[in-house]
Amino acid sequence: QLQLVESGGGLVQPGGTLRLSCVVSGFNLDRYNIGWFRQAPRKEREGVSCISVSRGSTNYADSVKGRFTISRDNAKTIVYLQMNSLKPEDTATYYCAAGASTSCLYRNAMDYWGKGTLVTVSS
Repeated sequence: QLQLVESGGGLVQPGGTLRLSCVVSGFNLDRYNIGWFRQAPRKEREGVSCISVSRGSTNYADSVKGRFTISRDNAKTIVYLQMNSLKPEDTATYYCAAGASTSCLYRNAMDYWGKGTLVTVSS
């Protein structure tokens, strides 16, 4: 059974850091790209970052470049999102998703979704 489970969300002060994890099971990640998306209240879900698990190539939304880093573990079963210099506007529910398309920052290109983890950036 295909499954993606996010963890690592929480409350953090502006300027702080968090690391999100996405544990993936039930399919061969070498055939997929894994993306992190986020959705703030009353806003559409947007792509944050994605990685080709087989090649290791990465993409980032302009809003997070230089602050967020996506990576995978050597066993290729966990994808991380390291978030530094967090801002209040980063507050959202963060989702990981898997898809075969290389357009992995677009939500419509993703086939499988986790249930999300909430990140709140506030003083």
